[in-house]
Amino acid sequence: AHSDTTELVEYTFMSFNHTGELLATGDKGGRVVIFQREPESKTEPFSQGEYNVYSTFQSHEPEFDYLKSLEIEEKINKIRWLPQQNAAHFLLSTNDKTIKLWKVSERDKRPEGYNLKDEEGRIKDISTVTSLQVPVLKPMDLMVEVSPRRVFANAHTYHVNSISVNSDYETYMSADDLRINLWHLDITDRSFNIVDIKPVNMEDLTEVITAAEFHPHHCNLFVYSSSKGTLRLCDMREAALCDKHSKLFEEPEDPSARSFFSEIISSVSDVKFSHSGRYLLTRDYLTAKVWDLNMESKPLETYQVHDYLRSKLCSLYENDCIFDKFECAWNGSDSVIMTGAYNNFFRMFDRNTKRDVTLEASRESSKPRAVLKPRRVCAAGGKRRKDDISVDSLDFTKKILHTAWHPTENIIAIAATNNLYIFQDKLNSEMH
Repeated sequence: AHSDTTELVEYTFMSFNHTGELLATGDKGGRVVIFQREPESKTEPFSQGEYNVYSTFQSHEPEFDYLKSLEIEEKINKIRWLPQQNAAHFLLSTNDKTIKLWKVSERDKRPEGYNLKDEEGRIKDISTVTSLQVPVLKPMDLMVEVSPRRVFANAHTYHVNSISVNSDYETYMSADDLRINLWHLDITDRSFNIVDIKPVNMEDLTEVITAAEFHPHHCNLFVYSSSKGTLRLCDMREAALCDKHSKLFEEPEDPSARSFFSEIISSVSDVKFSHSGRYLLTRDYLTAKVWDLNMESKPLETYQVHDYLRSKLCSLYENDCIFDKFECAWNGSDSVIMTGAYNNFFRMFDRNTKRDVTLEASRESSKPRAVLKPRRVCAAGGKRRKDDISVDSLDFTKKILHTAWHPTENIIAIAATNNLYIFQDKLNSEMH
């Protein structure tokens, strides 16, 4: 295992690019830090897989909405990489209101030998130029340049919670609490509204959009989740406005299990298509669920992330933790899913063997090349074994909301508030 830690930065999102060579992280201060994977060296065979800082830039600044007298935070909500078309990399980043397209490129040569400029770049007196020379490119130290290419603003009344790049690589969508907009990557002054669930009278509002994502292969399909625990699959071929969904995925509620907290804990905090495009992974407060696109009536698989918290919902409501939004991730082959929990724990579930494991991302357990030991939480009143942690001693201020999995390898990134951990599976199976 290898960890990278940076103090006093609260990570708010992270995403591997399509090759997994770069990892972009966003933080509460509006910064984006890109880490690059080191190439394997013959002298140090273990150095491959280590990610070091490649580039850091300020993506968003705090703003003020004078019409509504509201401060707009600079916090990065989402980052999405565009598939690489040439030597440069492009990524989208968003805060609550404004989406920006960034170009990340490298420069390792500089032109020298201008005719009309001196070494400092000052314009020469033309009368002193007596001969013509051909400018040449000279090697220089590698520079990573980040430049803003597009700014997509003024399209969201509510807070942007999701952005997703379409598989046509020309369009992307952005979702807020009540609307989803479709953008062309080259056009900043207009977008098309494709979902609008805002009622005429806001007092009739019963649910909000919590996440949205395009299908990885079919550019006409996308899914969005709601605070009522439902998923709606929409087809843009059917109508320009996708208020009428093609499929509604909803699990019928067990009346005997209903409580004051039922609606809050059933709200979907994240939805992800599998790489194959056949399944959907969702996360609500207590569970992670895998849905088959061909079966709307109930999830194919339900995984208990931290069922021992069921008896603690009252205190979690009082300290607002019940509203925490946990993300979830697939591994490259769609056989294992991962999601975060409290006490700096994160969970992995193997869909084939049905085995699951709880691991901890902490400085103590994450010395470089240390092997992570599985952890166990013992429910209140349950029998405790050696090394078990009592549910009463869990630290709810230490939460892993953001996780990312390398697209092809067993490398994962875990954000534990102001620490970023990168774990790599060297030899063992996926679940160790």
